[in-house]
Amino acid sequence: MTSTTEATRAGAATGRPRRGASPKPPGRGSDLLRAVPWTLPALILIFGVVLFPAGYMVYNSTRKISLAGIDHGPVGLQNYITVLSRPEVPGILVNTLVWVVSVVVITVVISLALAQFLNNNFPGRRWVRMAIIVPWAASVVMTTTVFVYGLDPYYGIINKFLVDLHLLAQPFGFTKEPLPAFISSIGIAVFVSLPFTTYTILAGLAGIPGDMLEAAKVDGASATRSYFSVTFPNLRGAIALATLINIINVFNSLPILKLMTGSIPGYKADTTTTYVFKLLQNEQRIDLSSALSVINFLIVLVVVGLYLWIVKPMKEVS
Repeated sequence: MTSTTEATRAGAATGRPRRGASPKPPGRGSDLLRAVPWTLPALILIFGVVLFPAGYMVYNSTRKISLAGIDHGPVGLQNYITVLSRPEVPGILVNTLVWVVSVVVITVVISLALAQFLNNNFPGRRWVRMAIIVPWAASVVMTTTVFVYGLDPYYGIINKFLVDLHLLAQPFGFTKEPLPAFISSIGIAVFVSLPFTTYTILAGLAGIPGDMLEAAKVDGASATRSYFSVTFPNLRGAIALATLINIINVFNSLPILKLMTGSIPGYKADTTTTYVFKLLQNEQRIDLSSALSVINFLIVLVVVGLYLWIVKPMKEVS
């Protein structure tokens, strides 16, 4: 007992921990300092690629910038008022709503059916699953360009195929008028969104315990009842994730609409994203395009916030 006490006093005198004592946990400040060398490159990248451009965009949205790019000083919120007061903006907002809702809903519905089909065992399932990935692996610009040329009324192979099937009496200019071009763009957007959504839901199906489905079958539930009572509720997280990412991607999508409707005059086939591009490219209005970009960002935040609040994707399935 005496030796132990003396060892304790000696340890206290020398500042070293006594034998058997647990080391003092490092402080939070020291943990942050040790993490800096590892996180600094990522922080620099985030600042240079995301934060600085976003901040500079907000700054430009409050300035009066000439067509030549000369900054004539601050104007407050005048750019926001100007861009929202334009007569074409209400129609563009409606187009944006139709664009996002149509693409996301159609994509999720088709992906649910595709995922359920691919979850079954059948000959060649691996090859079919690989084929589903192709539209996702290919460039969106490349895929859309194929459709643009395929839908051309003079030499488009898709147009000719529809005529040969007698679905069209004669070749139709899908990319020449606002409404057909807009509807065709929705179809292309669904096509390129299917792979990610299908595989996300397929992963959700793989996570459903087999005994739950077996129990429903033993209880005499039909295939339809089993799907909507057991399978579908357990896909809540996968569907929520796929829907959320699709909302963000589709809202910010530019290549499809730019290639399909870019040659059509006016704004009847535009969304807020393509309108930003036209303000910048056609009118050289950096200030107005920056203001609309900020508005777009706020719209995305509100939509995502409402979606998370209503759907509650992290809520446990009862």
